[in-house]
Amino acid sequence: MAGEVRKFTRQEVAACDTKASNTFIIDNYVYDVAQFLDEHPGGHEVLVNAAGKDASEDFEDIGHSLDAKDLMKKYRIGELVDEDKKQAKKSAQVNWHPSATAAAEPGFVGSWKFPVVLGILATVLYSYLFG
Repeated sequence: MAGEVRKFTRQEVAACDTKASNTFIIDNYVYDVAQFLDEHPGGHEVLVNAAGKDASEDFEDIGHSLDAKDLMKKYRIGELVDEDKKQAKKSAQVNWHPSATAAAEPGFVGSWKFPVVLGILATVLYSYLFG
């Protein structure tokens, strides 16, 4: 989007609930997906039912892929005015990359190696004493 971001009120979004202008809110951003209705993998009914509403929770509950979230940018037409914005819920995110705050690797006793070595020693000792 070039230039200034268009601001919407929740009332303006609620008025755009037709198939010609299928507009809804996700995380305080306004999207018009009228051009995407027939391409939506979940069917157009899902988008038509969300028209004019805040679909943030529904969108997160479905668990959209990163590709879907990237595709959304194409249909973003603005954002809510500051007075109508809601604090986004923090979703549980998985950190796949270790960070400096992550716990250090467990030592020998805390790893899988200790029980294996202990089992081998017990087997050798049992064989020596009773074999």
